Amino acid sequence: MKKILLIEDNIDVRENTADILKLHNYDVVTAENGQIGIEKAKRYPPDLILCDIMMPVKDGYDVLEELSNAKETIGIPFIFLTAKSERTDFRKGMNLGADDYLTKPFEEHELIEAIETRVRKNDFLRKEFSRNIEGINAFIQEAHNYLNLEQIEKEYRPKSYDKKDFVFREGDGAHTLYFIERGAIKTYRSTESGKEFVTGIHKAGDFIGQLSLMSPKGVYLETAMAIDATEVYAIPKADFIHLVDDNREVSHKFMDIISNNLIEVQDQLVNMAYSTVRQRVAKALLSLYNKGIIKDSYYEGLDIPREDFAGMIGTATETAIRTLSEFREEGLITMGHARRIILLDKEELQNIADNY
Repeated sequence: MKKILLIEDNIDVRENTADILKLHNYDVVTAENGQIGIEKAKRYPPDLILCDIMMPVKDGYDVLEELSNAKETIGIPFIFLTAKSERTDFRKGMNLGADDYLTKPFEEHELIEAIETRVRKNDFLRKEFSRNIEGINAFIQEAHNYLNLEQIEKEYRPKSYDKKDFVFREGDGAHTLYFIERGAIKTYRSTESGKEFVTGIHKAGDFIGQLSLMSPKGVYLETAMAIDATEVYAIPKADFIHLVDDNREVSHKFMDIISNNLIEVQDQLVNMAYSTVRQRVAKALLSLYNKGIIKDSYYEGLDIPREDFAGMIGTATETAIRTLSEFREEGLITMGHARRIILLDKEELQNIADNY
């Protein structure tokens, strides 16, 4: 049962509104002024707050501002109830972060519809989805129900790639977003001199191709190649467009899920522009370790080809190999089975990455 906090100084409106909500199976807590409402919201956080604007002690604007900045109540859906219908009041409430605005007197169905919409939205936005295909399918199903779109596929089928198989090539028509369920994929762009600039090493739980689908060019901006036996799920561009364009809330949630490497790519570019080679190598090693591509085990993890590693840090292969050799001599790393890199001193590597 969803709990609603009703903050209203008019006793008749407060009691009548509370009765309506109870008839619709809501658990209702009431407060007769803004200060009491704030105290009750913090003590027993509700699923939604209905709040009058013009009240004694603290008005509705004060209530919204304080609760929006309190860790116990931040993000709780907030609907203003007011007899004032001037546009300036509406705009002020929305600018402060209110989710909706009902002008008294309101119809019962208006009240219930507003509450149901905001509760449903909040439930959707707060739900966490695991980074595996079950989680992605769960998100697609939730988005399908939220948007009432029959054209969104509800399940996707896997496709397997062997090591060195291409998933897509730079310049190909961008028609698919890919989710990596198993294995690893490198993405890279080709320079005018024919060298590879590695834009990322992606593991299970990552998406690839999202920037290309949003590009006006309509083609993949980079090449994706499997660097291990890999299984991916393909999400058609039509579904991607629905999830991005049809609803702001769904779009924000979807972009949060698929933006696994966008900040990382930006950091990588800044890293290459301002860091020394030793810093770049240390940062790349730690990043690959944190992604689970480099492991502590002698036999686990992936062998990252040295030319790919050099492409990640924007240097010549010989320079990357020489720096790795220095790190090995210094006892920072060692080599496992089949040239797999193992980190021996992560603390010193972090110190080099931060301060060298």
